Amino acid sequence: MKLLENKVAIVTGASRGIGEAIALKFAAQGADVAFTYVSSDEKAKALEAKLTALGVKAKAYKSNAGVYEECEILVADVLKEFGKIDICVNNAGISKDNLLLRMSPDQWDDVMNINLKSVYNMTKQVIRPMMKAKSGSIINMSSVIGIMGNAGQSSYAASKAGIIGFSKSIAQELGSRNIRCNAVAPGFVETDMTQYLKEGEAAANYIQQIPLARFGTPEDIANVCLFLASDMSSYVTGQTISTCGGLCM
Repeated sequence: MKLLENKVAIVTGASRGIGEAIALKFAAQGADVAFTYVSSDEKAKALEAKLTALGVKAKAYKSNAGVYEECEILVADVLKEFGKIDICVNNAGISKDNLLLRMSPDQWDDVMNINLKSVYNMTKQVIRPMMKAKSGSIINMSSVIGIMGNAGQSSYAASKAGIIGFSKSIAQELGSRNIRCNAVAPGFVETDMTQYLKEGEAAANYIQQIPLARFGTPEDIANVCLFLASDMSSYVTGQTISTCGGLCM
């Protein structure tokens, strides 16, 4: 039997990169998948086709996780279409890096809304059906930058650190209802967002900081999310799993 047989998962920000890998991993393990995107209809349709080809039900929703009302509509639609929600992966995120002296209020607010407020928005909506079912797994995408900090990334670091504190609190609030909440903290992962890190001498410098001597892949992160989504992690909650090749210890 597949690890996520008869489960329904929502994955936000899943049209590419880590989110896409998570959606595909979940579908390969038997989960029906609802996922969100905000930009490319073409990429969303392509992913929807890949997921359904794996023999599961899948649907793309154009929805901004940073807007509370859109999350309300999304979760209501998913419940109507899929009947339940067993897993929620809050993956949507952006980075607008700048030194604090140069960072505008709009840049700060954009990162906070998409990275942190979105986690509140989605978690607030999915916990009601999960509480009714007395079961659920919420997985929030943090970052090692939220643990370590990084010059020029104060907004990103603050948003990702906030996710860790939020996840611990929700784990305490909902543990008695058999709802688990954990965070995943990727290190340097090969995605569009981190492409600039692999250019020139910077790449070698970053690799030297990683004991496993390589950048991570979206698949590496998806594997950890699969563990947290499945019953294999039924006694794991309130944790932050650094998936970073040993960069953060």
